[in-house]
Amino acid sequence: MELRQLRAVLFDMDGTLVTSDAAVERAWTTWASEYGVDPVEVLSEAHGAPAESTVDRMLPQLDLPARTAAAARQLELQYDDLSGVSAAPGAAEVLAVLEQRGLPWAVVTSADQRLAKVRLGAAGIDTPLLVTIEDITRGKPDPEGYLRAAELLAVDPQYCLVVEDAEVGLQAGRAAGAQTAALKGLEGDIRLGDLHQLAALLRTGE
Repeated sequence: MELRQLRAVLFDMDGTLVTSDAAVERAWTTWASEYGVDPVEVLSEAHGAPAESTVDRMLPQLDLPARTAAAARQLELQYDDLSGVSAAPGAAEVLAVLEQRGLPWAVVTSADQRLAKVRLGAAGIDTPLLVTIEDITRGKPDPEGYLRAAELLAVDPQYCLVVEDAEVGLQAGRAAGAQTAALKGLEGDIRLGDLHQLAALLRTGE
């Protein structure tokens, strides 16, 4: 698919549209300390994935109620920590280009609705469509979230561009049948240094 054929853009939130990596890492580090888990191992698993799936991998010995409580605790640690949370470089520019081109867009995140709204609000981003972990039954790397967003926008996934900064999210985008744009040196159909580069590409449609 050439970018001139693009009909919608689906963004991940943390680390993609919103600069929140430090807040995410602080929360997981505190959580790891509370639950006696190696923080380095946790951080290697957690980025881009739903809290529940990371907890399941880190603490498989817990029963379901205990795992649910552990995941809730992890999210609780993030709700009020907005230090350093802001719009990612180029976010305002790329969203302005999408508006100019009349292209719909959405945010698809592994966060719950409360956390997503808090972080997007701190970044000054008002998304027309938000798909959170609460809107689906299977989180990334499953494609359900991106398929749901495409469905709600009434756009065939093959004409969607998924923008991600985590491998689990890129896997979800690929599995949805979308084109992918990858940040942070990851492999996608398009490799991006930042969102300014994506804005330039979308502006020319090439």
